[in-house]
Amino acid sequence: ARPSFPAPMSGGGAQTLAATALAASLTFFAVSHRRVASVSRRLDRVAARVERERQRTRRSSMALASSSADVDALAGKRVTGARVPSPRRDPRLATHPGKVKVALCQLSVGDDKSKNIDAMVAAVRAAARDGAALVVLPEMWNCPYANASFPTYAEVIDPTTRWGPAVCTDEPGPANDASSEIDSPSVAALAAVARETGVVLVGGSIPERDVDDTTILYNACCVFDGDRGLIAKHRKTHLFDLDIPGEISFRESDTLAAGAELTVADTAIGRIGVGICFDMRFPELAAVCASRGASMLVYPGAFNTVTGPLHWELLQRARAVDNQLFVLTCSPARDVDAKKKSPPAYEAWGHSTVVGPFAEILATTDEHESIVVAECDLETIATRRRNMPLETQRRGDLYAVVDRKPPP
Repeated sequence: ARPSFPAPMSGGGAQTLAATALAASLTFFAVSHRRVASVSRRLDRVAARVERERQRTRRSSMALASSSADVDALAGKRVTGARVPSPRRDPRLATHPGKVKVALCQLSVGDDKSKNIDAMVAAVRAAARDGAALVVLPEMWNCPYANASFPTYAEVIDPTTRWGPAVCTDEPGPANDASSEIDSPSVAALAAVARETGVVLVGGSIPERDVDDTTILYNACCVFDGDRGLIAKHRKTHLFDLDIPGEISFRESDTLAAGAELTVADTAIGRIGVGICFDMRFPELAAVCASRGASMLVYPGAFNTVTGPLHWELLQRARAVDNQLFVLTCSPARDVDAKKKSPPAYEAWGHSTVVGPFAEILATTDEHESIVVAECDLETIATRRRNMPLETQRRGDLYAVVDRKPPP
C-alpha cells in the first residue's frame, strides 16, 4: 500500500501555527521568569536564615562560655540574685511606672478558620474600645486543638514580611508580598487589627509552618505593638506530651517541633516575657524572663479539664510570686459539646486569669466565652520587691539560674 502524507498547509494555517507557537513560547517564558524570581526570593530567604543562624550560634557560644565562667565563679561566693548574667530591669518601671489596662479574650474556637478570625478581630476591637492597652488571645485560637488540625490550619510567618504598616504600602520586594494575606490570613488579621486599634497584641498562638522547610510545624505566638508591627515571635519551647491513663493522652510532638529561644520583648506598655501553655510548668523559663527584665509574663494556654482544676491557677500564682511580677493567662472557651463529637474533641479548662506580683487574683472568669479585664499597677512590683527582697536573699553561693542565650 502506498503511504499517505498530510496535505501541504495553506499560508493561513502556517501563520496560525506560528502565532500559536509564539504565544506558547511567550507564556513559557513568562512562567519561567516568575518561577526563577520565586526561586531567587526563596534562596535569598535561605541565605538570610543561614546568616542569622550563624550569628545566633556565634552569640550562643560566646554566651555559653561566659555563663560557664560566671557559674564557676559563683562557687563559694555570695552573688546577688543568683542570676547569670546579672538581672536587668524593665526600663518603663524606672521612667514612667503606672497602671496598664489589660484584656484577655477567651474565644470560642470552631472548625471554620475565617469565622475564628472574624471573632478574634471583633474581640480585639471590643477590648480596645474598653480602653485596654494590652490584649491577649488564647492558644490555638484559629483552629481546633488537635494534631489532625495543626497541619491544615498552619500558616507561614515569613520573617522578611513586615507585618504592620508596610504591608499596605506600594514598596516592592518580598517584604510586601500580596500573597501574605492569602497564605497567612490569621497573621495578616492580627497585624491589621493591632495597627487599627493601636494596642499591644499578644496574638495567642497558631500553628506555624516553617518558611524554609514546610514539613516542620511550630506552636507560635506573635506579638504586635500597634504601628510597629510584629516585634516578637515565640515558639513553644516545652511541648505538651502527657499520658494519664483513663483520663487524657496527648502528644504535641507527634506534629510539632519545639522552639529554641526564650522570648522577652519591649512594648509600649513595658517589657513582657512570653510562654505558651506547657511552658508555664517550667519555673526556669519564667526566672530567665524575669532576669531579662520582664514585668509581665504572658501565657496563652489551653489547659484541659483534668489538669486545669488543680494546676492552672496554682502555676500562674507560683510564677507570679516567685518572680514578683504580673502573670496573664488566656485560654480558649470550653467546647461544651466536645465529648459528643466523633472523635471526642479537646476540652479546654478556660478560666483566663490576671495575677498580681503578690499572687493575688486580679481578675478571672469561668469556662465560657468572655473578655477578662484588669488594671495592672506596675508600681506594685517595686513595692512587693522592696517589702520582700527575694533578689538579695537568694543564695548565689549554692545555686544559680543561668540564661544560656542572653540578649546582647
